[in-house]
Amino acid sequence: MKSGVVRGISYGVWGPPDEFVPRARALGAGLIRVYVYWGQIEPAPGQYDWTVVDALLKQLDTEEVWVTVCASSTWATRQPTEFNPPSPPKDPRQYAAFVRALVEHTGKRVTFWQCENEPSNTDLLWAGTAAEYADHLRTMHDAVKAADPDATVVLGGCGYDVLSSDKDSEPRKFFDHVLETSRDCFDLFSVHLYSDPVPEHLADVRAMMRRHGYEKPLVAGEIGGPVPFEFTGNERYLQETMMAAFTTGERDAMEKLYARTDLPDELRMFLVGCPQELEDERHRIACRQLVTRTLLALAGGVERTVYWHLAPEVPGEIDHLQLMGLMFGKLNLLAYDGRALTRRNPAADTFALLAWHLKNVTVVTPIDDHAVRLDLEAIVVWGPDTEPTPADLPWHAETAQARDIFGTPVPVAVVAGRVHVNRSETPVFITA
Repeated sequence: MKSGVVRGISYGVWGPPDEFVPRARALGAGLIRVYVYWGQIEPAPGQYDWTVVDALLKQLDTEEVWVTVCASSTWATRQPTEFNPPSPPKDPRQYAAFVRALVEHTGKRVTFWQCENEPSNTDLLWAGTAAEYADHLRTMHDAVKAADPDATVVLGGCGYDVLSSDKDSEPRKFFDHVLETSRDCFDLFSVHLYSDPVPEHLADVRAMMRRHGYEKPLVAGEIGGPVPFEFTGNERYLQETMMAAFTTGERDAMEKLYARTDLPDELRMFLVGCPQELEDERHRIACRQLVTRTLLALAGGVERTVYWHLAPEVPGEIDHLQLMGLMFGKLNLLAYDGRALTRRNPAADTFALLAWHLKNVTVVTPIDDHAVRLDLEAIVVWGPDTEPTPADLPWHAETAQARDIFGTPVPVAVVAGRVHVNRSETPVFITA
């Protein structure tokens, strides 16, 4: 199974496109996801700049490629912009011509073409309605298939705004309309997994499709954690900060958040410059969630998982006064040392370990809520609690060895076709 990683949301937007695929490959990534923007490729009508696309293509070896195409343009879209939010094209025929040119230029080297990202996050990631997105999706689908009939079209990601909301919420209504009207306009449904329980999220999005009489395969276009909103004690502070961002501005709201002295540790660990013990704990959680969420997704029938994300968007000091930085800024596997992506965060080692174990695996099978089997070769087991609890699982070999995701040996015994091991919140790999 291929382990995937997202480069970020702005490859080549704010500076020259750098070399990153070899770094991802060294971690075991077999799938690379990148974003491109209409105005980035076609800065003026009929004038194409392939700098970013060619920079990506020349780095590839055997990796699968997933490109998220965003309709952001200063001249071609209803809301002029170089970045976010994308909006409907003024002339869908121009957009179709752009997509065909893009797909043809890549020479069938791209497997997955995605229409926007989390479009239900209206005004942030899509400046349009659900009906307009459905029309936009159809235009892109037809253009992609005309240029490469074998290519796969991915629906814009279904994220936390949908999965965490009530059945009558606006984000759910958005996806419900798209799924009702766009059955023939996509091949894969992309779900973003930043919270638990993963099996319930997968069941949720499958039910969304089945309500309209069909079910498409799932991919996890983004997966990772931790993020601040999954800790219930953070809700009040996050809501206050977001409300302030709309009234007094993002930077002012973030400055006030950093100035507070009453923040719980579950939120402080997401702040730049937090105490080292909190930083270390957040790293440990990130490593655990990377493994458990990926394996639960694969055990639930998800066809590809893509970790968010490989590295910061650009070299240099991180701007800590951005809301998106608070939410997702510390999930990067790698960091810049000067202008080189050479620093590894602990999650990078965990990603590489998981990718190594999954490399030749064909099936991930659930054993229980906290254990999966990798083909017949290995078991990964964890628990909901910090304190160890005994696990007794079926085993195929006479011997076994066990190490947790941090490399620590774990006592294990094989008795009468069963493997006995203590499980805790840290996943353990059991092999023969």
